[in-house]
Amino acid sequence: MARRPRSKAGRALKSAGDRILGWLTITALGLLRRLDRKRMANMIGPMMRHVGPWLPEHRIGRSNLAAAFPDKLPEDIETILGGVWDNLGRYAAEFAHIDRMTIYNPDAPQQPADLDAVYDQTTRDRFLQLRDSGKPSLVFSAHLANWEVPALAPASYNVRVNLLYRRPNIGGIADAVVKMRAGCMGNLIPTGLDAPVRLANALERGEHVGMLVDQHFVKGVDVVFFGRWAKANPLIAQLARHTGAAIRGVRVVRQADGVSFWGELTDEIAPARDSDGKVDIQGTMQIITSIVEGWVREHPEQWLWLHRRWR
Repeated sequence: MARRPRSKAGRALKSAGDRILGWLTITALGLLRRLDRKRMANMIGPMMRHVGPWLPEHRIGRSNLAAAFPDKLPEDIETILGGVWDNLGRYAAEFAHIDRMTIYNPDAPQQPADLDAVYDQTTRDRFLQLRDSGKPSLVFSAHLANWEVPALAPASYNVRVNLLYRRPNIGGIADAVVKMRAGCMGNLIPTGLDAPVRLANALERGEHVGMLVDQHFVKGVDVVFFGRWAKANPLIAQLARHTGAAIRGVRVVRQADGVSFWGELTDEIAPARDSDGKVDIQGTMQIITSIVEGWVREHPEQWLWLHRRWR
């Protein structure tokens, strides 16, 4: 049966509710920005280890991990899940401070004494290569550690980048989040019908494009992820096929102190090709998915196991 359209009063009530929720969220973000980020992360992370197991997402995470690591004991699964909740709590503490986090800047005359994210010389050289080559590239990442931190590096290296992101549904929240990130992350392009065209145009201008690739996508292509079939968004492979842009991956790893990161930008990744020499969409997405799986296997406690990746 078709859903009845919402009445005028219902629409007005929802609009008022969204405005109130937006105001509360913006106020909360403002308050969080007054607090010490590292101290908050060290408080919320351990707290979430105790709160998380009471939430329904814990069961999803347990099921996902048991299927991905069938040889692990139940207590090992719970240990990983504890780390997942800890990482998520730390991400929440960092959310309001993302524009204040410090990245190594090769052009700065003096580096901050306490960098939040560091890259080795190989990765620094690769960022400079991106900046100076004049050629576009497609960069993928995953929901690992703080998955927003990789988006900070291009600005530090003066790399022109366009980032695909999911805009929050409530306008006030969306505006606040975008405003906080626009100055430190480059050009933010919300998901939508026109997003592929806007991203392709950016690549045609010689700019770079970044996106997350590790969540379920209903109309995606089939890939094997941890031994099971999953759906992957083929957009990055489609753009590579359309524009010829090179593909790279980027990630960060949360360090033992819980509040700093080590990052890596991969070398160019050769896509799969069909018999005509064109980029093979499904094969390329499998290559990308396998790289993400390797990252997750290195630090399973830092990936977001709490969503339904396999359906």
